[in-house]
Amino acid sequence: MSKKIRVAIAGLGNCASALIQGLEYYKNADENDYVPGIMHVKFGDYHISDVEVVAAFEVSTLKIGKDISEAIWESPNCCAKFSDVPKKGVEVLPGPIKDGVAPHMMESFNCYNSAEIQPADVAKILVETETDVLVNFLPVGSEEASKVYAQAALDANVAFANGIPAFIASDSEWAQKFTEKNIPVAGDDIKSQLGATILHRLLVTLAHERGIKMDETFQLNIGGNTDFENMKKEYRLATKRVSKTEAVTSMIPYEVPTRIGPSDYVPFLKDEKICYLWLKGKNFGEQPIKVQLKLSVQDSPNSAGVMIDVIRSLKIAKDRGIGGPLIGVSSYFFKHPPKQIHDAEAVQLVEKFIKGEISN
Repeated sequence: MSKKIRVAIAGLGNCASALIQGLEYYKNADENDYVPGIMHVKFGDYHISDVEVVAAFEVSTLKIGKDISEAIWESPNCCAKFSDVPKKGVEVLPGPIKDGVAPHMMESFNCYNSAEIQPADVAKILVETETDVLVNFLPVGSEEASKVYAQAALDANVAFANGIPAFIASDSEWAQKFTEKNIPVAGDDIKSQLGATILHRLLVTLAHERGIKMDETFQLNIGGNTDFENMKKEYRLATKRVSKTEAVTSMIPYEVPTRIGPSDYVPFLKDEKICYLWLKGKNFGEQPIKVQLKLSVQDSPNSAGVMIDVIRSLKIAKDRGIGGPLIGVSSYFFKHPPKQIHDAEAVQLVEKFIKGEISN
């Protein structure tokens, strides 16, 4: 069992910036302290400091060729700076474009010219860098590009953490591929630590368990980072709507009219995400009840601590010879897992997984 967890990242945007900063920020965290922002300082045998980034793939000409410590500050990244990151000696490589860049995002992403720059052989790089886990942080809507990276992980015997709503872990065919090769996979679409989805799930679960009959609910999100700019086009967020909607509606046993998902791009908000939640229902005597809630959070750091736990989960699975989708881990940490499980139960499955009491 290797003490270090060697990680490659596909897409060096705001989420990657928060993750890389966080690895530096928490590297000396005391596992006996309650540390804000981290669910597990030590996850099984692995401390946060055991996670190291060894490879990164990007399409931006402003990032390719630079050390990851420099590239995470390049435009259009706008993640808040909360940690200095020393030079890591890891050069950002050109990744395959495929559908990873929508036509309206070519300028914002400073996408390279494929006639002048050839993408790196992802599987080859993963093998050469002895990568343990490949994290997918591509833009929403990158269906084909995500599959290219997932296949590279399979070819290189590398675990796959799918942070976006391109269905890999929750797709039966892809799940079978990882199972057959005995390679662990977790996904799909990362849940933030305390974000719109987890809050909405808890709200509807509480209402249902307290006997409220829900009539309708919505979740509207606005933000100013490139994630929201990318999702200005409805076709880019089709799977995102499915992922976020099913994450909420799976908590109640009857159909409820819903509207859930990104609503608008407001550039001056930068990495701030604002969510508006609405729930209307009936309580005792069929009397009306309404809940209106607003959440404001820095979007990218909100998911970084979650991904650190996902990475360590996948490494533990590799150490134990476990392949295929990690069911409890995926359900607790992702919006669209292979199996939706209530969060109170899913967190217990994660703790049992850490202790080795269950296999996945």
